[in-house]
Amino acid sequence: MEDSNLPSLVRLSIGGKKFCTTIDTLTRREPDSMLAAVFSSRHTVYQDSEKGYVFVDRDGKHFRHILNWLRDGVVPTLTDSEYSELIREAEYYQLLISHIGLIEGISSVLNKRKEDEKSPAELTHTDVIKCIQSERVKFRGVNLSGLDLSKLDLSFVDFSFACLKNVLFSRANLRCAKFRDVDAVGSNFHNATLRKEDASLIDCSFCGADLRCAHLHADLTDANLEGANLEGANLKGAKLSNANLKGANLRRTYLHHVNLCDTHLEGAKLDGANLLGAIR
Repeated sequence: MEDSNLPSLVRLSIGGKKFCTTIDTLTRREPDSMLAAVFSSRHTVYQDSEKGYVFVDRDGKHFRHILNWLRDGVVPTLTDSEYSELIREAEYYQLLISHIGLIEGISSVLNKRKEDEKSPAELTHTDVIKCIQSERVKFRGVNLSGLDLSKLDLSFVDFSFACLKNVLFSRANLRCAKFRDVDAVGSNFHNATLRKEDASLIDCSFCGADLRCAHLHADLTDANLEGANLEGANLKGAKLSNANLKGANLRRTYLHHVNLCDTHLEGAKLDGANLLGAIR
């Protein structure tokens, strides 16, 4: 039966699943697709003379998503494996010629999922309050950027690999907290407690942390800052006696009148650091 004789309403049987749509839907959004070719006088198609359905020998599981794309240009929300199946169907129907085809739309969704999986999970100030009521708290890899965590008891909390940009830790209790490889650019540790009463123990660890432009006006006695990036940080008034700053980046760091007595600075980079009045 010739296309030109088909009514505007089309009944389709996709692998046995029944669908009803219009020629306009099948041809308008993707004019160069296989479906558009079939239903726009460029092909001869055959119908079941008794039931009036045009048969297509494909799995009908995802054809409703194909139709919805043709109707509205919307990419459905599916699992990764279902997206793989839908891409195969989209390739068969050649839905990839329009300005933003279905396959390109699915690829964008999958790429965003991968980016979201890599991004640190975000917690709010309230979430933190709830969490620290537990005995053992870990915020490894979470995103706490911009939060005000001042005056909180965050002792023994593991912040390793977390995103702590511009976090306010002023007067917080950070005894024995772990900040290994954190991104703490611009954070404020003004008057934070970072060590136990037992000064012989190395307590707070910032090993490998990014503390560029951070404000560390705190007692960092015995703290582990090995390999930390402190470029441009403000350490005015900080106590760094016996702190481990081996290999740390202290370029342009403000160390005015800082107590560096017994501080381990082997391999540290001090180019442009302000050491005026520092005690060494």
